[in-house]
Amino acid sequence: MIEAVLFDWGGVLIENPAPGLMAYCARELGVSAEDYVRAHNRHGEAFQTGGIAEAVFWQRVCGELGRPLPRQASLWGEAFRAGYRPRQEVFALARRLREAGCKTGLLSNTEAPAMAFFRELGYDMFDALTFSCVEGVFKPQREIYEIAARKLGMAPARCVLLDDRLDFVEGARNAGMQGIVFESPEQVKTELAGLGLAVG
Repeated sequence: MIEAVLFDWGGVLIENPAPGLMAYCARELGVSAEDYVRAHNRHGEAFQTGGIAEAVFWQRVCGELGRPLPRQASLWGEAFRAGYRPRQEVFALARRLREAGCKTGLLSNTEAPAMAFFRELGYDMFDALTFSCVEGVFKPQREIYEIAARKLGMAPARCVLLDDRLDFVEGARNAGMQGIVFESPEQVKTELAGLGLAVG
């Protein structure tokens, strides 16, 4: 019996922000997207799991690229806001599920500046929020799914994760959850109905 739905943020609730983020930061630093992505990928995990602050992240990335530090207080936050494209239908689905008595949660691999922006937006359709930068672990590590379920007061077996990445969905399944790979709002509604969660 599924009683809780966990929503991924980037790629499910919003359009995948990664390409725009990478392009924006590369432009601001005056480097190619390829060079930026390489440097980002070497230091992004520590940033995403809260191991380093944004200032340290940029010190490392800019040092590697031979570029001056960003002039912005939070380049990552600025880039995230610039590329934010919400899927209103998916946010509405979360609200309808919650109104129908289902527990709803957010489970996101994300950095502190993006988390701060999420909180600013004041979304009210989630019972609990789980961010990798707070928990120190990220999808597809088993622990983050267990944390997200616990925040909802649910056993993992009573939860389903909606995520656009198959490896993250498989991580949820390995933690004892159900998992649905997001393709479209209608596809997700159909698969949720198959799990006994029918919403209009």
